[in-house]
Amino acid sequence: MPLIPLQIPPGVYRNGTDFEASNRWTDANLVRWHNGSMRPVGGWSTRVSSAYAAAPRAMHAWSDNTAGSNLAAGTYEKLYYTNVSGTTYDITPVGFTAGSEDASVNTAYGGNYYGTGFYGVSRPNSGVFQEATTWSLDNWGEYLVACSTDDGDLYEWQLDTGTPAAAISNAPTGCKGLVVTEERFLFALAAGGNPRKVQWCDREDNTTWTPDATNEAGDFELQTSGQIMCGLRMRGRTLIITNNDAHIATYSGPPYVYGFERVGTACGVIARKAAVAIDQGAFWMGAQGFFAFDGSVAKEIKCDVTDYIFCDINLNQISKAYAVHNSKFGEIWWFYPSQNSLENDRYVAYDYLEGHWEVGQIDRTAGVDNGIFSDPIWADASGNLYDHELNASLGHGAYTPFAETGPISLGNGDSVMKVNNLIPDERNQGDVEVTFKTRFHPNDTERTYGPYSMSNPTSVRFTGRQIRMRVESAKNVCWRAGIMRIEASPGGRR
Repeated sequence: MPLIPLQIPPGVYRNGTDFEASNRWTDANLVRWHNGSMRPVGGWSTRVSSAYAAAPRAMHAWSDNTAGSNLAAGTYEKLYYTNVSGTTYDITPVGFTAGSEDASVNTAYGGNYYGTGFYGVSRPNSGVFQEATTWSLDNWGEYLVACSTDDGDLYEWQLDTGTPAAAISNAPTGCKGLVVTEERFLFALAAGGNPRKVQWCDREDNTTWTPDATNEAGDFELQTSGQIMCGLRMRGRTLIITNNDAHIATYSGPPYVYGFERVGTACGVIARKAAVAIDQGAFWMGAQGFFAFDGSVAKEIKCDVTDYIFCDINLNQISKAYAVHNSKFGEIWWFYPSQNSLENDRYVAYDYLEGHWEVGQIDRTAGVDNGIFSDPIWADASGNLYDHELNASLGHGAYTPFAETGPISLGNGDSVMKVNNLIPDERNQGDVEVTFKTRFHPNDTERTYGPYSMSNPTSVRFTGRQIRMRVESAKNVCWRAGIMRIEASPGGRR
């Protein structure tokens, strides 16, 4: 009997109908495809339990002038510093205005626009959207600079754990974020409450904000119909993304200091923390797709899981979506809340080196890449910190890594086939188990066979016109799975 290789392309495909996903992986959790094989993502271990009193909505890691590693995080009501040994300090500025832990729609008094509606008519179930509080965190040299979306002031913390962060003198208020440029200017985003205004201090002096012939302070109002959401420092330029388009700020020197150019339309970011910059450019999640800026223009990325992601997002809480770079494997991860969740409980990841997508479940609200610290550090909604991408032997919490295919047609797609044996392709035989699900027509009742522990060959014995295959491992091991082969023969028609 012939051996049929089950050659499934890497990555998850979950658009369109079930049959459109034939011969592709359609569901997965905590697995990746790397260097030609499928494997579990790295395990994790707790770094600091209950480091923060609430879910962190931003994290930033940086080195000080003595090469020490530092970590900062902001929640809806606090700003924290965690040192390399895991000790956490509350550095919340005096007089800081706390924000909102969750997003909400204000339908109460003052929650809509004056003069709308008619007296005696019930209030509509819509109002002014209040996003969950997030932070912009960056470092000004070795000092931390921070801005909360609800407080609006720009703060600086000078590494003294006994002294909280303090407002930067003369800086604009009512801001929605900040970013430090490569030229050492501090950009205030949506400065003064103007949703399109970018204002910057003098070079190397974040206390001088009033333009003068003797300094390089200035401001610019973007020509956009949107509002500024975030800023990203890139090589030689600064990317400003609104909820509608994207702009590049390029340093040109006095008298104008910075020039601004639109580099994309209809490509807005869906949440303030849903964008990340890397050497290759920038990536972000939009309202119905994903975008990348390659240094020239912002473009939509072909996404194999768009239908699945955007039909499963809790749009009321989407302001909590968070992007992190996982440079160990060339991936961008987005954490987001699923349809029935208030907190981030799922992820979608893009492998920008190999060009495929991964999906799964994980409860993370913020994180930083490795570099300053030896491993990525991600946090959950309870304020716990975890070291990620460690050996799989450390486990994956309550989750089991797996991948499952869409329908695979046997033979010519018309004949019923009998499958007798499976020839596994693993690094260590027996690390994974395989389950098969068969049916005779699309949307027909499925029959399940397995799970089978791998031997060479593995006796399976089932019949069907289409099969689906599920690969998983309950073992905390660094398993690898390649191209499985089945031994099949015609079994008549049905």
